[in-house]
Amino acid sequence: MNNLVNLKELRENMAKYAKRVEKGDSFIIMKRSKPLFRISPVDEGDWETVVDFTKYKKGGMPAKDVMKALEELG
Repeated sequence: MNNLVNLKELRENMAKYAKRVEKGDSFIIMKRSKPLFRISPVDEGDWETVVDFTKYKKGGMPAKDVMKALEELG
């Protein structure tokens, strides 16, 4: 399977490529025969929860409250 994809093709078929990336495929997106960027799956092992703001206030928080919570973490 060719993993080089034209930018127009990606725009017109975003859902198709999103599903393939979810399954582990990676693509190099091309524009005018030049590589523009790469799309690849996120490595879930690299994610770390620093703070869960849903514990503070359901529905969101003002930025100043977020900054205060982060400062309290250290």
